[in-house]
Amino acid sequence: MKTLVFLKGSRRKLKAFPEEARRESGYQLWLVQEGGDPKDWRSMNAVGFGVREIRIHHPHEHRVIYVAQFADAIFVLHAFEKKCQETPQREIEIARKAYAEIEAYRKQK
Repeated sequence: MKTLVFLKGSRRKLKAFPEEARRESGYQLWLVQEGGDPKDWRSMNAVGFGVREIRIHHPHEHRVIYVAQFADAIFVLHAFEKKCQETPQREIEIARKAYAEIEAYRKQK
């Protein structure tokens, strides 16, 4: 099972989700750790290569952006409540900055 690494405050943001969304996010991340795919996801190439977004629809819209392409860990880049149809550019930028930190984190190991 791959380790989960939370970047850029993503753990704190995920913990702020309502309980139902938090539990669903945890379950979907566990599926990824086990080598599977989340139930509802989409590619987030605007953030970086191999980045995906888990889509949580209850009690309302939440998103968890992660990358699992590395052998050593799954990196959770960002988690947020989605309030409009399109993903706001601000949320994409936060995830991009976290994606850029992956190499620095991996070099520390």
